[in-house]
Amino acid sequence: MQKPGRQSQPKKVRADGQRNRTAILTTARLIFREKGSAASLEEIARAAGVGNGTLYRHFPSRDALVDAVCHDDARGLIEAAAQLGKDHQPIDALLYWLDAFIDHVAERNIVIESVSVLTASAPDSGGTDGADVRAALLALFDRTITSDDSCVPIDPFDVLRAIAGIATISPSSDWPDRAKRLVRTIIAGLQQPLSNG
Repeated sequence: MQKPGRQSQPKKVRADGQRNRTAILTTARLIFREKGSAASLEEIARAAGVGNGTLYRHFPSRDALVDAVCHDDARGLIEAAAQLGKDHQPIDALLYWLDAFIDHVAERNIVIESVSVLTASAPDSGGTDGADVRAALLALFDRTITSDDSCVPIDPFDVLRAIAGIATISPSSDWPDRAKRLVRTIIAGLQQPLSNG
């Protein structure tokens, strides 16, 4: 006869494992934000309140942990694009999403990596996440252009390259604010009709 509580044990183990995984990802995101993706995995495990073995059981390598954090962040950007598209006018949805993208790359110290993945010419560059984020960005730009006949079409990825330029040419702590101002200038330019002259 099975002892009471035996059936609940696997569920408890799974729940504990999920809590540990969530704690590791949350902590890694914070530490990567401060120190970049080269931060010590031992430091991350210690700050998350788990042992090194637990961290490596969930994420067998640094790349696996970085990829998991990037995956979560990418899904957040994709979901944000869909929700913003429902809740706001096209141009506002685009601006809010670009703000979120700037905050995303600023917090994680991955400006060049993020922009390189999203602007890569190869269709499969960046894997499924990169392709899905590119598709979300393109959809927001397309809605903006098609919603107003006077809008001037531009390459969406040129906007991301401009963001990367501000971040890398003059990487002061206020670069995200300057990038957001630049984005607003660019988007305002989209709404100016082309001169026939």
